[in-house]
Amino acid sequence: MARPLKVDDVWLERIAGLLGGMEFGSLNIVVHEGQIVQVERTERKRYELSSGSSASSARTAKSSRHAVKSLRESGSVPN
Repeated sequence: MARPLKVDDVWLERIAGLLGGMEFGSLNIVVHEGQIVQVERTERKRYELSSGSSASSARTAKSSRHAVKSLRESGSVPN
């Protein structure tokens, strides 16, 4: 017979904290022998396509390309 799920205030706070601020995504709760043992958060970021390019968008894109190039040069990211 399956054990009843035990959810205490600590887990409720952890779950609420992980859900807080999430706009798009999912929360996967792993239960083992009636107890929560793991929580996995997958968050999606959605960006609107803009018709014009702003200066801040250009700086962000340049900074991102520089970070990827640095990671590739260090061998952390494959080409």
